[in-house]
Amino acid sequence: MEIAFLYPFKQVVTSMRQTVEIRGFRFTMLACVAPMAMAYHGSAVAADTASTPDDVQLDTIVVSATMGAYQADGKDTASAVAPTRASLQATQPQSIITREFIEQAVAPTAEYSRVVVIAPSLSGDSTNGPGLSETKITLRGFSDDQYNITFDGIPFGDTNNPAHHSTSFFPASVIGSAIVERGPGNASNIGYATFGGSINLFSKKPSDQGAMNVFASFGTWNTQLYGASWESGRLDDYNDTVQFNFQRLESDGYLTLNHIKSDNYTGKFERTIGDSTLTVFSSVNTILYVQPDNSSGPTLAQVAKYGKNYSLNNDPTSFNYAGFNHTAKDTDFEYLRLQTEWGAGWSTDARVYTYAYDNQTISSTDPTGLTNPGTKAAPTGNKDIPGIDKQNKYRVYGTILNAEKQFGIGVLRGGVWYERSASDRHQYDLDLTLNVRDPRETKPTPLQLPSVKFDQISHIVSSQPYVEFEWAAAQGLTVTPGFKSVSITRSVDAVINQTSRLPANFSVDYSKSLPFLTVNKRLSQGLAVYAQAAQGYQIPDLKTLYILDPTKNSSDPQTSTNYQVGIVGKARSLTWDVDLYRIDFKNKYVSNGKTGADAAYLNIGGAQYEGMEGQVTYLLGGGLAVYANGSINRAKALDTGKQISGAPDMTAGLGALWSRGPWATSLIYKRTGETHQQEYSASPSTYEAYKVAARDNTDLGVTYTMTNLALGAKVLKLQFNVFNLMGREDITSISVGSTVPANQYQFQAPRSMQISARAQF
Repeated sequence: MEIAFLYPFKQVVTSMRQTVEIRGFRFTMLACVAPMAMAYHGSAVAADTASTPDDVQLDTIVVSATMGAYQADGKDTASAVAPTRASLQATQPQSIITREFIEQAVAPTAEYSRVVVIAPSLSGDSTNGPGLSETKITLRGFSDDQYNITFDGIPFGDTNNPAHHSTSFFPASVIGSAIVERGPGNASNIGYATFGGSINLFSKKPSDQGAMNVFASFGTWNTQLYGASWESGRLDDYNDTVQFNFQRLESDGYLTLNHIKSDNYTGKFERTIGDSTLTVFSSVNTILYVQPDNSSGPTLAQVAKYGKNYSLNNDPTSFNYAGFNHTAKDTDFEYLRLQTEWGAGWSTDARVYTYAYDNQTISSTDPTGLTNPGTKAAPTGNKDIPGIDKQNKYRVYGTILNAEKQFGIGVLRGGVWYERSASDRHQYDLDLTLNVRDPRETKPTPLQLPSVKFDQISHIVSSQPYVEFEWAAAQGLTVTPGFKSVSITRSVDAVINQTSRLPANFSVDYSKSLPFLTVNKRLSQGLAVYAQAAQGYQIPDLKTLYILDPTKNSSDPQTSTNYQVGIVGKARSLTWDVDLYRIDFKNKYVSNGKTGADAAYLNIGGAQYEGMEGQVTYLLGGGLAVYANGSINRAKALDTGKQISGAPDMTAGLGALWSRGPWATSLIYKRTGETHQQEYSASPSTYEAYKVAARDNTDLGVTYTMTNLALGAKVLKLQFNVFNLMGREDITSISVGSTVPANQYQFQAPRSMQISARAQF
C-alpha cells in the first residue's frame, strides 16, 4: 500500500522522492511547487500540519502505538527536535520519544526506563547508576504492575503480576522509539494492565542503505559497553532487509560489589511478498548480577558506618557477603508478523509470539545486618548464614489477529488477543555457609517439606476480542467508540503453595466488559482537541490464589474509569500540548486479614487520580531549542483522602538542545515531587515521617560528528555524557521495616560520566 504526501517548497526541487515503509505502509515523499495534497488509506496514519507563512508540511507520523512506530521528517521544526511531544491525531495524553533523543541524551548503558522517564508524570531512579540496576517507574502514581509495557505492539511482563524488569529484555541500543500513552487507549489496546496506561517501545526501522556500526562506551565505576550493529539495506532480489545488533555491558556499579554483566543479541528480518510484509524478530538477553534479593538499600546505621552506597562486602560470615548474593537471568523475545493489504479497503495484521524469563537467584535473607546468624541446618548457636534458592521461570505464547475495513464514513477494526503462559516458581531455604538445604519452615502442622517455602506451577489463559469504529463524523472530527471483552483463567498446581504452605490445585475465572470512547477534533491546520472516556483493568495478582479457597475471593478484577481532555498545538517553531485527567480506581483487591479457611481477597474502595500535564518545545533558531514539561498529580485513597504511597505529587522537566554543524548538545533536567512511602491508613502517625522530599536530576550530553574519514569509516561520532551533573544524592525511597532500625533507604547514584564512540562503515 502506498500513501503519497506532496510537500510545497519555495523553489522547485527536481526528482526529490523518498519512499519509506512503516507497518507495511509505504510512504512516498514528493517535493513540488503546489499546494499540499494528501491522500491516505489507513487510520493509523496522520499528517501533523501547521499554519505557517509558507504553509509547509511539518511532519508525518504514525500515531497508533498498538500498531507500529512513526516517522518524523524535517530537522528544522520543533516537532523534530522535541524530547517529547504529542500528535495532532492523539485521542489521549501521549509523549512521543525519538531515536535521535535516545542517542543524544540517554546513557548508552540505559534500558527503557531511562528512555521514557523524561515524559511528564513519569518518575523512577536507578540506584546503581544509569542502566546498571532494575528501575521501577511510576506513571501518574500508578506502580509498575498497573500499566502495560509493549514492544512492537506486543505486551510483556511477569506472570505472577504484570510487573516488569527493566534490564532484562531490551537495551536502549535496540529501541527505535517510544510512545508513552497515559490512558487505556482504544479497545484495540491490549495487555493485562490497561489500568494506568501503556509504555510502548518499538524496534528500529530498517534502513534502505547498508551500514556497519561498531560502538564502545567507557565510564565511571569501571563501566564498559561495546558492540556492533549491521544493516543490510534494501536487498534488490527479494526486497529484504536484515538488522543485527550485539552489545556487551559490564560494570562494578555504584553500590558496593554490585557487579553487572549482560549480553544482548537482537535480529530483525523483513520481506515484502506481493501485498504483504513479513517480519521476523528475535532478541536474546543474558544478565548476571551480584546483588541481594532484597535490594531496598542500607539502613541508616549502615549508611553512617559504610556510606550511602553500601550493599555487599567480602566477609563470608556476613549476610552481605557478595559470594552469597547473585542472580542469573536469561530472557528471549520473538515474534512473526504478517501484514497484508487485500484490496477493497481490507487489511490484516497477524502476529504470533513467544517470550521467556528465567530468574535463578541465590541470596541471604537479611541484608540489614539486624538478624543474628544461625540456621536450623546445624546445632543451635551456630554462625551459619541463612539464605534462599529462588526461581521465577515462565514461558508465554500468544497471537494477535487484527482486521481493518475502510468505509467512506470511517474505519472498522476488530480482532482478538489470545495468550497462554506457564510459570515454574519456587523458593527453598538454604544454609549458605554449608551450601545445603535448611529445614527452617515450621508451619502448618503436620509439617511438610520443611526446607520448601513454596514450589508452584501456575498458568494463565487469556482472550480479549475487541471491536471499534473510527467514525469520520464531520470534517476534521473523528469519534471512535469501542468495546472489549476480557476473559482470564488463572490456575495453580503446587506441591507447596506460597503463604498457605499446603498443596493446591485449583483455577479461577475472571471476566470483564470494557467500553471505550475517544474523540479528536481538528480545529485548524495546527490545532486539535481530544477527549476520552474509557475503562481499563488489571489482572488479579497471583497472590490472591495463595489461600485455601480462592472461590471466596471477589470475582471482579480491579478497574479504572478514565476521563481525559487535551489540546495539541503545532507550528514550525513551536509544539505544545496540555491535558486534564481524572481516573476512578475501583475494586481495590486487598486481603481480609484472616487466615486458614476464612482467608480471602475482597474488593474495597480504591483511589481517585486527577491532575494536569503539559509539554512544550520552542525552536529559537540558530540550532537552539528549549523544552519544558510538567505535571500536577493527585492520587487520593478514597477511604482516607490522603495521597497514596509511591505516588509523587508532581513532576517537571526542563531542557535545552543545541545543534550546529558537527556539534550537538543537550541539557535535560527532571524534578520528581515529594512522595509518601507508607499508606496513611496503615499508620497515620508515621505517614508524614516516611515522606521522601522532592528530588532533582540533570544530565548533560555533548556530541561531535566527523564524516568521510580514512579506513573506510563514513561517520565517527564522539560523545561525552554526564549524568546527575549536580551530584545530588537525595533519598529516593524508604522501605519501612518491622522496626525503625530496620528501615532501608535508597539514594540517587552520584555524578557519573561516560565517553562513547560510534563508527559507521
